[in-house]
Amino acid sequence: MTDEDYMREAIIEAQAASARGEVPVGAVLVNPASNKIIARSGNAPILLDDPTAHAEILTLRDGAYNLGNYRLNDLTLYVTLEPCTMCAGAISHARTGRVVYGASDPKGGAVENGVKFFSQASCHHKPKVTGGILAEECSDMLKAFFKARRQKSGK
Repeated sequence: MTDEDYMREAIIEAQAASARGEVPVGAVLVNPASNKIIARSGNAPILLDDPTAHAEILTLRDGAYNLGNYRLNDLTLYVTLEPCTMCAGAISHARTGRVVYGASDPKGGAVENGVKFFSQASCHHKPKVTGGILAEECSDMLKAFFKARRQKSGK
């Protein structure tokens, strides 16, 4: 499977999050050696009453649990939106081998935008990063979600 194939799986998770009223961000954790998806999730802060329940965090947690190891070396995390600072920190602490994201996030992203977490001296582990995979599709999904939300609230 290709990066685009796995990003489509992450998009499915984002769509499910959107259907629950969550911001449509999805993630999948993949073992590239076996092409097996280890874990998957969409955003769930509202559902779980948990401000840390971003798609990346939930996927990393499930992946670590499923593998019985908090280190996720050599695995690839696919996420529909550039990770925020919190998620970038978790990715680094998990020693995730690679991160692939769809849409960049000039406001809240922390990889190519904002604090550029993986470029900081205080970052303990820098994964390989690939951005822009199915970026337009990922971005359009977010834009449509927020547009509908604004229309619903009358703003």
